[in-house]
Amino acid sequence: MTTRVGINGFGRIGRQSLKALLERTPAVEVVAVNDLVDTKMNALLFKHDSTYGAYPGTVTHTDDAIVVDGRQIRVLQVKDPAQLPWRDLGVDIVIESTGLFTDAEKAQAHRDAGAKKVIISAPAKKEDVTIVLGVNEDAYDPERHHVISNASCTTNCLAPAAKVVHDGWTIRRGLMNTIHSYTNDQRILDVAHKDPRRARSAGQNIIPTTTGAAKALALVIPDLKGKFDGFSLRVPTPTVSVVDFTAELERPATVEELNAAFRAAADGPMAGILGVSDEPLVSSDFRGDSRSSIIDSASTMSLGGDFVKVIAWYDNEWGYSCRVADLVGFVAARL
Repeated sequence: MTTRVGINGFGRIGRQSLKALLERTPAVEVVAVNDLVDTKMNALLFKHDSTYGAYPGTVTHTDDAIVVDGRQIRVLQVKDPAQLPWRDLGVDIVIESTGLFTDAEKAQAHRDAGAKKVIISAPAKKEDVTIVLGVNEDAYDPERHHVISNASCTTNCLAPAAKVVHDGWTIRRGLMNTIHSYTNDQRILDVAHKDPRRARSAGQNIIPTTTGAAKALALVIPDLKGKFDGFSLRVPTPTVSVVDFTAELERPATVEELNAAFRAAADGPMAGILGVSDEPLVSSDFRGDSRSSIIDSASTMSLGGDFVKVIAWYDNEWGYSCRVADLVGFVAARL
């Protein structure tokens, strides 16, 4: 039986998640998107993407729908999630990607409107569970977990790499930095923002700011609670970011041992989630990469054996959206 999906918020992640669902998750059907923008604009932005290029299939629109490869997807324009017609549309799972309803109490409105499960495409508050695929999907209990966070793109990059290191050598403590492409939360030119640094022009500056990824790591690897901290540097690139984390280990590890462990995980339990790159690549080479975390093997370091540095690339839009789609498929299989 096909699982029916609705998407609330058709911005950067909402649109890429739809593309990922169409490409990766044939057992689900996206029946509607909710966005206050009209269908003509939604169709245009879905078809033509400055970062990823044109969608290879056909995209048209009607007054109340976009039509992708002949599939009609209804476009709703409802501000209050509780008023969405999920029950009438038979929607099973909602992807909450507006960025406005990350508090589970607010996201619960989708369930009140008829959906069975809600997947928040962001870090959340008071969610039933946070899942990072490849790391803690075994924690998911379909009987208890109804509002689910897919964590952040950065946590999805950090957690698989940290898990490999922690499982092999036990992390005592660590610090991380994400050198992160700019996002819609920043300003094109200098304009007021609640974060004075994000108020500065995204295209002209390296901008230090916060990230919740280090603390969120403990939600998916409880052993690391209180053992990680970090921050972010926003840089003038449209997508692809990189996590740089340094950790103190209980047992010594060489560069060769670390990279071998990453390769074993990438070829085994974390296939499709973790990768290893042995080439001298740069950020644009990872644009459109569907993996959550790609280790830059030449940058792995070990000082004295128990002090190590790991560099991992990730496409913070496409890679993350692929995890949203995969999580939808994972939850759908357990409805």
